[in-house]
Amino acid sequence: MRSRKNLRRHVALASALIAGAATVAVAVTSAVTTASAAASDSYSWKNVRIDGGGFVPGIVFNQTEPNLIYARTDIGGLYRWNESGQSWVPLLDWVGYDKWGWNGVASVATDPVQTNKVYAAVGMYTNDWDPNNGAILRSSDKGTTWQATELPFKLGGNMPGRGMGERLAIDPNRNSTLYFGAPSGNGLWRSTDSGVTWAKVTAFPNAGNYVAVPGDSYQGDNQGVVWVTFDPSTGTAGNTTQTIYVGVADKNNTVYRSTNGGSTWSAVPGAPTGYIAHKGVLDHVNHYLYLATSDTGGPYDGGHGEVWRLNTATGVWTEISPVPDTSSDQYFGYSGLTIDRQHPGTIMVSTQISWWPDMITWRSTDSGATWTKIWDWTSYPNRSFRYTMDISSVPWLSLGANPSPPEVTPKLGWMNESMEIDPFNSDRMMYGTGATIYGTTNLTNWDSNTPFTIKPMVKGLEETAVLDLISPPTGTSNLISGLGDIGGFRHTNLDAVPAMMFQQPYFTSTTSLDYAELNPSYMVRAGSFTDSDRPNDSHVAFSTDGGANWFQGQEPGGVNSGGTVAAAADGSRFVWSPGDAGQQVIYSVGFGQSWQASTGVPANSVIESDRVNPQKFYAFSAGKFYVSTNGGQSFTQTAATGLPTTGNVKFKALPGVEGDIWLAGGDATSTTGLWRSTNSGASFTRVSAATAGVNVGFGKAAPGQTYPAVFAYATIDGVQGVFRSDNIGQTWVRINDDAHQYGNAAEALTGDPRIYGRVYLGTNGRGILYADRLGGTTQPPPSSSVVTSRPPTSSVVTSRPPTSSVVTSRPPTSAVVTSRPPTSSVVTSRPPTSAVVTSRPPTSSVVTSRPPTSSVVTSRPPTSAVVTTGGTGNCVATYTVTNSWQGGFQGDVTVKNNRSTASTSWSVTWTFANGQTVTQLWGGKYTQTGSAVTVTNEAWNGSLAAGASTTFGFLANWTGTNTAPTPTCTVS
Repeated sequence: MRSRKNLRRHVALASALIAGAATVAVAVTSAVTTASAAASDSYSWKNVRIDGGGFVPGIVFNQTEPNLIYARTDIGGLYRWNESGQSWVPLLDWVGYDKWGWNGVASVATDPVQTNKVYAAVGMYTNDWDPNNGAILRSSDKGTTWQATELPFKLGGNMPGRGMGERLAIDPNRNSTLYFGAPSGNGLWRSTDSGVTWAKVTAFPNAGNYVAVPGDSYQGDNQGVVWVTFDPSTGTAGNTTQTIYVGVADKNNTVYRSTNGGSTWSAVPGAPTGYIAHKGVLDHVNHYLYLATSDTGGPYDGGHGEVWRLNTATGVWTEISPVPDTSSDQYFGYSGLTIDRQHPGTIMVSTQISWWPDMITWRSTDSGATWTKIWDWTSYPNRSFRYTMDISSVPWLSLGANPSPPEVTPKLGWMNESMEIDPFNSDRMMYGTGATIYGTTNLTNWDSNTPFTIKPMVKGLEETAVLDLISPPTGTSNLISGLGDIGGFRHTNLDAVPAMMFQQPYFTSTTSLDYAELNPSYMVRAGSFTDSDRPNDSHVAFSTDGGANWFQGQEPGGVNSGGTVAAAADGSRFVWSPGDAGQQVIYSVGFGQSWQASTGVPANSVIESDRVNPQKFYAFSAGKFYVSTNGGQSFTQTAATGLPTTGNVKFKALPGVEGDIWLAGGDATSTTGLWRSTNSGASFTRVSAATAGVNVGFGKAAPGQTYPAVFAYATIDGVQGVFRSDNIGQTWVRINDDAHQYGNAAEALTGDPRIYGRVYLGTNGRGILYADRLGGTTQPPPSSSVVTSRPPTSSVVTSRPPTSSVVTSRPPTSAVVTSRPPTSSVVTSRPPTSAVVTSRPPTSSVVTSRPPTSSVVTSRPPTSAVVTTGGTGNCVATYTVTNSWQGGFQGDVTVKNNRSTASTSWSVTWTFANGQTVTQLWGGKYTQTGSAVTVTNEAWNGSLAAGASTTFGFLANWTGTNTAPTPTCTVS
């Protein structure tokens, strides 16, 4: 997140979610409490279709029931495939605000014996961002209802290493026995009663030791025990499988085995070292165990790796890497390992991460002795392809790009940890990427050199993080969305996938949207991306045709984060509060061609506009409310008191009534709730029924009413949920139910001014939901201030009853979703023109710390500023930082031969001043000793004509400070 989604924006609030969460290995089941009032106004809830939009780290096919497939996501829950609808069904929408981290699914296992049973290991972060411990969920009806056993430690469904696996596995002979590989040094765990109780396997000797970045709050965890694989041929039905393989995040001892049903364990003799086995897949017919390894836990990085085959009968290991790590053509690790169960000698493996020119997949029909490649070099920069791509169902996957060869659009993908061939159908294969699930239904065409077709297979899986929503009163679009990682969309049909995300400019994340209430075709959006990546693009953009087309304005220097922006009621001016710390609030008359500083208002205040008076704007900061009556030129603090001084606060001005404002938010450290002002913020009155609040919005007035319907995500009369009031907050009706809670929801919330009762709800990882009334009374009964909607259609049983339904604080606004390729598409160094070249270094790449704060715009390369230049008269080296994020950065170094004669080789050296470490480099060979880095040429780029240059690129980690070194170079 990093942030595309500003991971820690609300972490401080999470402490109030559920106090004192007890953790036990033995389940004590109790039914979840539901609201006590009778149903009054039933709603239907549906996703606004975007299709995908996030990382899918795991896809699991049941091995005995055709078409039973599960997909796990890192922040958006778990899904089951619906074959008849060719779509995915969400299974964890019942997860509430108090357990929001359970939408991070660390692993999933589907029972091969009793196929109605499915298990999920849930928990989003192993650090303090998630206040709760993880849990093992179990279902006996394919995920319609669930029970839960909470674990005595946290899980990391959205942590580094989440694509390895599966960590959770069921004994195929004795299906009451399950194993789970835990992170954080917690070792291997086992259940012998179908997941009800769990105990640590004390005999297992290695809890893992790989830590990506020691001391880092996000990457500093031991990635632990990462997969479990049974050999079903070593057991009989009803009896314990004897041989079990376990993968560990330990580069010296990455594979362990038990041959006595888990009683004792030892490292497998002769196993490869130097890498982590991301996948361990067993061919129990031919008695082979295959490993796909990488030098990191991924999913953002990985520069080298190997593929190995163990003959489990003889104990002989054979390296079968399609591109060995000794080759200069290897700049990636391996993952995405799968076997065709109909033809076990057929296996496939993919690059775990390969940004440029694309991911690579290899296929073997002889157990890895020989391989063919999904694409091949012809004459650089041209490639030949064994596949065609059809993204007509999700056209935005092109990202609006128009790259030059050898890149193409759409890409095959990135972060390719999970690739699975259907065990019942050799022609069907699915694989997860950072943005979608792709698949094919004619895979075996590969073997006859006939193109096979790759299409999105992601309908129903909605994984976007929603940062803002607006619903204008007129125009052809009822909804405009601001999203993390993929910018946002203009939705003209809620049930159809939009053609393209916002362009001109493209924002990594759109953080704020607004329209002019009296002239709704005038719109503004603000968004985030790293400014140095695209210094000619602005972080604010405008539309005069209801969001169909956009143009950018100017901006002050130093802006990387969008913050909040507001349009005057008539669209004549705009006020903007960029999100970078210390950025002052500014205003512009017209469409942002020039900006002036506003006075009297703190930096980084939340900004909104009055919906009637074009000269009136509002601001909120740290419990204080401000008003401007001169179009944002100056603000004055009002006398309002009692508002939240900490926590996330949202407020909105009511259409049609000047000075009518509703405010929601806060946290337990100050106060939280729902407030209303009728005097432009001079004072606020608390809505007494709401003991906690998150967000508020407005929709069309109820029949017979003139005041707009008010929607709130709040805790009202002790019940948390989405509420509607048709009588200015006097009474409220709950319009969601316990089956439709969506975890960490309501960073964005609005009604629809054209359709009474409709609400749009933004979630952090489950996309955008829209809900319409199914009927019922317009107003709730007068005897209570809260009435709930219909009873839940699915249920969950936990290992302890919830301690409270009151949630007084917020989890992180959005979680890490590293679902986008890097911002750069520049090719700065070239391979040899010979067709023998099988791979190329990425031109922009992985994140080795917290994920990048900006994402790819492949329609144009970034413009990068020179940082340092050094060298002798004969050789000049220019060191450039092309991208930077918290904990990591990307750089290029250009080497120029200044001699009057050609060179045959070159060498560049520099010394880091702040402990930076190179993690991956392409276009050269590097060594690092302490702070000293030396890079020498590859065989193909050492020869430089007089005055010619070449460029190599690299990724590196940093903490605290990232001072650019001055390089030196020599040529000979």
